[in-house]
Amino acid sequence: MKKRTLPGEYFVMLLVALNCASVSAGHAQSESFYKGKTLKVLVGTTAGSFYDIWARTIAAHLPRHIPGNPDSLVQNMPGAGHKIATNYMYNVAKPDGLTIVGSILPGVYMDQLAGRPEVKYDWGKFVWIGSPVKSESQMTMRADSPYKSIDDIRKAKEPPRCGSTGTSGTDYMLARLLEEIMPPLKIHSVLGYPGGPELDLGIERGEIQCRTFTIETFYAREPYITWKKKGFVRNLYQTGRTRDPRMADVPTLYEIMDGYKIPESGRRLATVILANGTLGRPIFTSPGTPPDRVKMLREAFGKMIKDPAFLDEVKKKNFELDPISGEELEAIVKEVMTQPAETIARLKTILTQQ
Repeated sequence: MKKRTLPGEYFVMLLVALNCASVSAGHAQSESFYKGKTLKVLVGTTAGSFYDIWARTIAAHLPRHIPGNPDSLVQNMPGAGHKIATNYMYNVAKPDGLTIVGSILPGVYMDQLAGRPEVKYDWGKFVWIGSPVKSESQMTMRADSPYKSIDDIRKAKEPPRCGSTGTSGTDYMLARLLEEIMPPLKIHSVLGYPGGPELDLGIERGEIQCRTFTIETFYAREPYITWKKKGFVRNLYQTGRTRDPRMADVPTLYEIMDGYKIPESGRRLATVILANGTLGRPIFTSPGTPPDRVKMLREAFGKMIKDPAFLDEVKKKNFELDPISGEELEAIVKEVMTQPAETIARLKTILTQQ
């Protein structure tokens, strides 16, 4: 007996067919959009820094996984602790999926929480694509300085001079955090360096004695490899909750706080500031970017981090790989940007100190 198709079944079949046609048309439209175009990849620092090297790696591999295979162009926008590039992404770049930030200081959100007037962006409204790695940090100090530990800095009559690109730099924020929770500790932050290479020169020339940056960078490239071999620097602390195996003799900030019996309010403050390490090297694009292009960029990121050619380059460059999806970044950002009023007030107080 031949089975009859009921009118309701015809309706369901029609909806499925229309949905499949819509998805196919949307994919084709997006593919045709990217075909023959160029993906601009912004970097918040100067050429040669680790942020720049990571962004150029992203630019070399991500477009191959975007339907339409666009070309790519890296544009450096250094200055103001990466806020120039962030402001450009929010206010100037068209929300069309053709401009992304390839690597930037994750701590720029702190400048927004602190209410700095130069901030012209809303960190929570960016569209998050992913991050190739999480980025815990460490403090590097010249070995010929008198500071062998955080306790030495706390007791010193003359504070160390530590360099930073700006107020959104992890080094600047951690300096202010340490001053807040471990008085009478003082650190003199020297601001305005365009990027990592300039900070390194500052240390070698003796302009500054210290800087704080990612553990990944410290073990991946020069001049740090040579610095370690020659005993030119030492490491005073690291920011992870547990010690990195490569720095087994370097205490974490959490261990240092335990030693000083830091109150819970100070620990909460530390947790907010240290959250930027979980954001890693975020890749994002403009608010208002069409959802279909966001989906394609996120899927391209997911394919890129499994691509043998990408993995081979990561290995050759001695990069670390601990990826975070765009959806995970979005959740982290939402949590970070919705802090209690009392925490925000305290952040504003300590982060606007000079």
